[in-house]
Parts: sequence; C-alpha cells; structure tokens
Amino acid sequence: MASSNSQLQASRYTSFIKSEAKRLGFLSCGISKAGFLEEEAPRLENWLNKNLNGKMSYMENNFDKRLNPTLLVDDAKSVVSLLLNYYPEKEQVQDSYKISKYAYGKDYHFVIKEKLKELLFSIQENIGEVSGRVFVDSAPVLDKAWAAKSGLGWIGKNSNLLTQKVGSFYFIAELIIDLDLEYDHPTTDHCGSCTACIDACPTQAIIAPYVVDGSKCISYFTIELKENIPLEMKGYFDDWVFGCDTCQDVCPWNRFSKSHNEPLFNPNPALLSMTKKDWEEMTEETFKIVFKESAVKRTKFQGLSRNVNFLKK
Repeated sequence: MASSNSQLQASRYTSFIKSEAKRLGFLSCGISKAGFLEEEAPRLENWLNKNLNGKMSYMENNFDKRLNPTLLVDDAKSVVSLLLNYYPEKEQVQDSYKISKYAYGKDYHFVIKEKLKELLFSIQENIGEVSGRVFVDSAPVLDKAWAAKSGLGWIGKNSNLLTQKVGSFYFIAELIIDLDLEYDHPTTDHCGSCTACIDACPTQAIIAPYVVDGSKCISYFTIELKENIPLEMKGYFDDWVFGCDTCQDVCPWNRFSKSHNEPLFNPNPALLSMTKKDWEEMTEETFKIVFKESAVKRTKFQGLSRNVNFLKK
C-alpha cells in the first residue's frame, strides 16, 4: 500500500512540475532519475583525451561531477530537464556579419535562471520541503545528455539535441532536486542517413557523425578563443562573427521551428538592420547600446572587433 501511495504522490508531483514549467513558458519538460551517466563517461573521456575541447580547459575540470548530479546536489533524486525556445521571428539583414540566434536578445542565463528559481519556489510552496539547485550552462552538468535521457529529444549528428516537430533552436536547463518523481524514457534517433550538418559545416568541425571537434568550431574561435584566430581559418567563417548556426540552419528538423514568445529574447532592432559597414565602424559606445544585456558581451568589444577584423575582406 505504501508503495502505491508513494507512486501516486510521485505522479501528482510530476504533473504539477510539468504544468508549472508550461505556465512559465518552457517548451517542454522531461524528468530522469539522478545517477551516474554510464554511457556518457567513456564518450566524454575519449573526447577529452583527443583534445577536441581545444583551449576550453574548463571542460576537463570536475569530470566526476559532470557525470553524476548526486555530487552536485546532496541526496539528489531527480533531474528535471527543461527546454526554452529562442527561435526569432525576424533575422538579420542579408548584407551583415552574423551572430548566433541565441544571442539576439537578453542573455539567456539571466532569463532562464529567473524562471528556474520561480519553478523551484513554486515546488517548495506547493509540495513542501524540497532542496535543489538550478543550472543554466553554469556548472558541470551534461545538459544534452540529461535532456535526451528524459525523452526531450535525441543527440543529433551535429551533437545538438534535436526534437521532432520542434527542431533544435532552444536552450536546455536543469533543476536537480531531492524529490522522487515519475521518470520519462529516452526517445529514438531520427537523423537516419541525413548528413546535412556534416556537409554544411564551414570548418568541417563535425569530424564524424555525432562527434564535433570543439577546437575547429566557429563558435569556439569567435567566443572561447582569447588569442588571435589562426590565419589558416581565414575565408572559412561564412560571415559568422559570434557563434555559428549553420549546422542547425540546414537541419531538416528545423523546418518545424516556430518563433518564441519570450519578449526578453527580442533583439535590439538596430541589430537586425546592421550592415557589414555598420559592424566595421562600430564604436564601443554602440556596442554597449546594441548588446546591452546580450550574451555577445562575453567577447567584450575587443573580442568582437577582433572577429570583425578577421572577417573583413
């Protein structure tokens, strides 16, 4: 009897969390049992051993924590994975240097963290004493692996999480809590024989299906790399000045992307109309206005100028 009671409770709590996630604007919510990611461990180790993380040495830190959320949250029972759509209604003009669509609006870290805190507060208020932590790209959590484990999509050949009917233009975030819930199951891979992302990658960073050499990715060169971009990369960036969306833009599943309805992700209108000339003549003052609260600030004005200069013909 006790076990059927606890199952009923877990079912009730799960329904509540999923309906709250929807209320807060999340695209979808999936839940996995917290524990060691057995399948991911050798994959991550192999990727790091081949130095496919480039100069992103932080990827080597906290190896155990990356694979086991119970080391991040005491007595963790459940990993609640959430997706938040960022696909924009309008894109930049044609004659422009391009930035990843995720950086059009306000920095997603702040937007999502607020929503996650509200979700956790709501859980505590309605369910009782629940401890947990919210994660948005800011701690060693393998978010794509957890989202896939909880059935929100599958990891595609470009190593992004893909979802039927939705595509991949969304952020992934987690809530790790000490509450037993009902768990979802992984979905199946629907990439089939398609190699669109591999064929289209401007720097051939997808070195094999499902394997991305992070040190060859345009996002790495334009955001993570702090020194000069290697000259041999000249001519390969396809006008991307911050991040790169090519492997997502060509993915057939993104034909189903619908624009988001999060006002905070709407860009400064000036960004959409900026031409290459505007980018090349941008002052630090303009940078601060256009990218006031954007993730583009990660590169700072100097970093963005370096990228623009590298792309100039």
